[in-house]
Amino acid sequence: MDIHKKQTIVITGAAGNLGGLLAEHMKNKDINLRLLIHKKNIPENLRQKKNVTSYKIDLSKKQTLDNTLENVDVIVHFAGVLFKSNPEKFLPVTNTQYFKNLLDATVEKKVNRIILISFPHVEGESTPEFPAKGILTGNPVSTHAKTRLQEEKLLFQYAAKYKFEAVTLRVGMVYGKGILMIDAAQWFARHWLLGIWKKPTHIHLISVDDFLTATAAAIEKENIEGIYHIGDEGIQTLQQFLDDITIYKGNHKPWRMPVWMIMAAARTFELFSALFNTKSPLTVDFIKIGMVSYYGDTTRMRQELLSELKYRTYKEGLDTF
Repeated sequence: MDIHKKQTIVITGAAGNLGGLLAEHMKNKDINLRLLIHKKNIPENLRQKKNVTSYKIDLSKKQTLDNTLENVDVIVHFAGVLFKSNPEKFLPVTNTQYFKNLLDATVEKKVNRIILISFPHVEGESTPEFPAKGILTGNPVSTHAKTRLQEEKLLFQYAAKYKFEAVTLRVGMVYGKGILMIDAAQWFARHWLLGIWKKPTHIHLISVDDFLTATAAAIEKENIEGIYHIGDEGIQTLQQFLDDITIYKGNHKPWRMPVWMIMAAARTFELFSALFNTKSPLTVDFIKIGMVSYYGDTTRMRQELLSELKYRTYKEGLDTF
C-alpha cells in the first residue's frame, strides 16, 4: 500500500456491535471511512464526521455495492445475521452467498485487502494445550462455525486467483464495555436467570481495547496476510469467567444447569422468534458452538499486530465492564 495516500476503509455491518465499535475507534484517524449498513443507522456522532460516509446496502443484491467500493483500500467484514430462529436454514446463504457477492464486488473494484472477522471454532475443539493453529481443514460441529469456515475458504480461494491481500482475524470472546452479549448475560444474572452447563469449557478472551487495536493494525500495516488468532494470555473456562464477572458486578452467579434444560430454553426462544418474527437471543446452534472449547495460537498476532496487550487477562480488565 502507498503509505502517502489517505486510506479508504470500508466496514460492513457498521451498525452492529463490533462493527460499530470499530467505526468509533477509527473515526478520528486520517482516513476516509465508509460504513456499510442494512437497516439500522449509525449514531449521529459518526454521521457528523466529515471523513465518514454511510451507505445502505443489501449483500443479497451485489448491485447495491456498486457505488461503495470505488478506490477502496481495505474492507473489514462483520455483516451477518445472528439472532434469528433456524440458523441452519439461513446461515449457508447469509454467511456464504452474501460473502461471495462481496468478494465478487471486491474483485471488480480491485480492492487491495479484505479482512474477515472469524473465530477459532472453525477448527473444531481446541484448548490451551492444543490451540488452534490457523488451518482451513477443521471439522466444526455448529452451523455458525461450518459456514464461517466456508467463508474463510472462499476468501483465500479468491485471493489466490485475483491477487489481493486476504486476512482472517479469528477472534476469541471480546469482553468489556459495550459488548452486547456480555451486557445481556449480566441482565439475566441480575434477574437470577443466567444458567450455564456443568462441563468446563475453555474459552479464549480478548478485551475490547486490545481487539480494536489489533484490528486497526490489520487495517493499517503493510504485508498483513493470512490467519491471525486474536486473544490474550489468560487461561480460563467460560464458567469461571461468568462467575467472576457476575460477582464483580454484584449479580447472581450463573446456575449450573443440565444441557437438556438449556436446549429446551433455546428451542422455546426459537419457536417464539419464528412465530412472531422477532430476534432469538438463544438458539440450539448457539449452544452447540458455545459448548466447544476454543483457544488460538496468538504467535502471529503478537509478532505482527499487537506485541503488547493492554490487558493480559480478563482479571486485569475487570474495570472495563
